[in-house]
Amino acid sequence: MKYIVELEINGTHHEGAVEAKTTLVEFLRDQLGLTGTKIGCNEGECGACTVLLDGVPVASCCLLAVEAQGRSVTTIEGVADGVELHPIQQAFVEKGAVQCGFCTPGMVLSTKALLDENPHPNEAEIRMALSGNLCRCTGYQKIVEAVSTAAAQISPAKEGRDE
Repeated sequence: MKYIVELEINGTHHEGAVEAKTTLVEFLRDQLGLTGTKIGCNEGECGACTVLLDGVPVASCCLLAVEAQGRSVTTIEGVADGVELHPIQQAFVEKGAVQCGFCTPGMVLSTKALLDENPHPNEAEIRMALSGNLCRCTGYQKIVEAVSTAAAQISPAKEGRDE
């Protein structure tokens, strides 16, 4: 049996017919061609499939497409402004936080969610926000530096925040 799902993806309305067992990552990749969202472990452990669901990071391999009905999804394709990289993406490039790149989409989206909620995170808060994302290349220090750089670029004024 097929179900019709309607959702907003990267600011655009999409709808499609899916089987009840179709995961959100399968819908994004297979039906919409949004292949920036990676399939890693397919068990919600690695973070490669992270997308933002109504602004909250979720493992799209563990969420059925029908569960996203009527909601807003942001994928890595929706972060940049056309060809201009988002400051988070630019910081990842500048700090060398992109190695093989497999974890990068999930890391960037987890970072976006963090900075949307907490524009001035300290290192512990950054590491906690990224804890659901595994880097195969173990580039964590450069990733943390990139998040700090992005935070400073996006919201440079710290208003009495303790580190």
